[in-house]
Amino acid sequence: MHRSRLTGIVIDCQDTDLATATAFWSQALGKPIDDADEDGDGKYASLKTEPDEIQVIIQRVDHPSRVHLDIEADDLDAEADRLEALGARRVAFIKRWWVMEAPTGHRFCIVRKQRDEFGPHINTWELP
Repeated sequence: MHRSRLTGIVIDCQDTDLATATAFWSQALGKPIDDADEDGDGKYASLKTEPDEIQVIIQRVDHPSRVHLDIEADDLDAEADRLEALGARRVAFIKRWWVMEAPTGHRFCIVRKQRDEFGPHINTWELP
């Protein structure tokens, strides 16, 4: 048994200026900037959201700009197995998360639990 839920929207920006992208999305979404440079490498920023809201991450990327979803799970491999059984495929394990591709071609990530509590909107899964 493992648990998972939708945790975040990641705005991938093919732009070398993370600060400009973060300022735009902060103003567009009406959310203040929480961390302008999460890892100190100029690749990730986050907007401030409440504990019961979906997180919003701005990410500087080399590929064309797009938006992808993050699913948090307490067991990354079990969640990847579950999603593969639904038709998704594993693309790569990067740092500490799985990049997946849905049968529709959309990329998404399975990440470790992002907040202290999963909250009331959690899915519990049992694999056959």
